[in-house]
Amino acid sequence: MYSRFLVPLDGSPTSLLALDYAADLARLSGATVILLHVIEPTRHSTGFERPEVYIKDVRPRFLAAGQALLDEAANRLRQDGIAVETVLLESGTERVSEQITRQVETSACDLVILGTHGRRGVDRLLLGSDAEQVARIATVPVMLVRQPRRDVGPARSAAAV
Repeated sequence: MYSRFLVPLDGSPTSLLALDYAADLARLSGATVILLHVIEPTRHSTGFERPEVYIKDVRPRFLAAGQALLDEAANRLRQDGIAVETVLLESGTERVSEQITRQVETSACDLVILGTHGRRGVDRLLLGSDAEQVARIATVPVMLVRQPRRDVGPARSAAAV
């Protein structure tokens, strides 16, 4: 059975759904959940800030926001009696997927539970998929969690097929 789950969080509904799945599995197995948030500084900067402003104002704000996300998720799990660890990283020039898979090794995790947006076509091509990349390069099993599809029409009967 799995005993250490890595759950990368970005605050999206799919990552929070992955957190719910991890909580359910941890309650059943007694596993420890390692929550990871990777900050991508380029998403928080316009590139026009003076270095002094970035270092004194911008960076501390996104670090605090990342830690707040982790703390909120950790408190939720701890209220259910689940053992939790948190890790906050900055991506730098490395892909988020690479940092996630490295954290698997660093934290001795045996399962990754990761939300995915399930993008297809051009969106996937343009935006990439960290979840897909993690599933490809991780050395442990990866559970991909996706929001239920809302665009599914009414069920077709067997006769209509």
